[in-house]
Amino acid sequence: MAVVGISAIIAASATLFTVVKYLGAAYLVYLGLKDFFEKTSVDLGQGRVPISAPQAFRQAILAEVLNPKTALFFLAFLPQFVAPERGFVVMQLTILGVVFALIGFFSTIVFAVAAGGLGNFLRRNPAVLKWQGKVVGSIYCALGVRLALQER
Repeated sequence: MAVVGISAIIAASATLFTVVKYLGAAYLVYLGLKDFFEKTSVDLGQGRVPISAPQAFRQAILAEVLNPKTALFFLAFLPQFVAPERGFVVMQLTILGVVFALIGFFSTIVFAVAAGGLGNFLRRNPAVLKWQGKVVGSIYCALGVRLALQER
């Protein structure tokens, strides 16, 4: 969004920023309520994954697109490393964005592998299974409310 100027439009338009902010907040509250009220089985032999990898990926993309702070971060961060005298600015911004995304991708893989081991441990505990959705749902709702109430 920073490369094609959408971040600048969001930053310049208080109305658009507010719309994106409230859409993001509503999405977080929706995910939170869904997790909070979802019936979870404490059957330890089930071993099923609640959502598929593509569903998790779509949720992550939607959460980032609806987060105006992500757009503003790239708008403030990336241009510091662009030198107009070195050529095509859009290409420089694109390369910087891709490098940033790749670094984030690899760090996320490290955290995901570590979390996988922790998840296996936690899934063996019935009390964790019973309360996990309520805790995660509450966190999502709290983040959504915080986002909605935050000033620019």
